[in-house]
Amino acid sequence: MKKENITISMEQEKLRAIKRYMAKKDADIEAELQAALQKLYEKYVPSAVQEYIDENELKATKPKESSQSQGGTA
Repeated sequence: MKKENITISMEQEKLRAIKRYMAKKDADIEAELQAALQKLYEKYVPSAVQEYIDENELKATKPKESSQSQGGTA
């Protein structure tokens, strides 16, 4: 599935503090933010819509079978 970037703003001193104390605990700010976004998705997007998106994602990742790979010769 294609990814999209988002931008958020935070006071510089607070962001520096987060990065500093997360580093002490070997935590990754990007991973934490992705986990938080996933929780928001699960909380607000109806389960039927989530299932639809998941099904479309599976269809998009399945390799397409070619009639030529079936052993036919041209």
